[in-house]
Amino acid sequence: TSGCLVVAKSRFAASVLAKSFRSRTTRKVYWAIVAGVPKTRQGRVSTYIAKEMLPDGDSRMRVAEHGEEGAEHALTYYAVVEASAQKLAWVSLKPVTGRTHQLRVHAASIGHPIIGDPKYFNIENWELPGGIQSRLHLLARRIVVPHPRTGKPIDVTAPLPPHMQQTFNLLGLETDAYDPI
Repeated sequence: TSGCLVVAKSRFAASVLAKSFRSRTTRKVYWAIVAGVPKTRQGRVSTYIAKEMLPDGDSRMRVAEHGEEGAEHALTYYAVVEASAQKLAWVSLKPVTGRTHQLRVHAASIGHPIIGDPKYFNIENWELPGGIQSRLHLLARRIVVPHPRTGKPIDVTAPLPPHMQQTFNLLGLETDAYDPI
């Protein structure tokens, strides 16, 4: 995932920032390009997620049942910003919880995995449109976090990485489009 990253410069700042994430006062917005176009243009995905080991010794997260060992609740709000035919969609994602691979698992669980995702893209015989790189199209676009000392919001926005900028150009998507999230 490209984009915004929060790094603390002191233990005090790390403690305050961790509390902000735990209490969910930090706001995060991600952008993704997904396969297909969700029928429900705005919605929420609420599942339980658990880690699973793969035969090759690697691991990944999966949707799990409530009460299952290791399963943790994960909640994501999403909105389709713009669609490109019915092949691809630019989706804005707002995770409420912060589980490992949450956005990638949630996108795949609603049948619209993030393109270029080597772990969770699960549509057989799906071909990437010409000119689009097979790299993960997920960007931590914006984060708003309270300053550790003053409490005033620090609002940071990240530009698109080159491979996503190329995709936006090919699809005619404008980054200043209205983002419903």
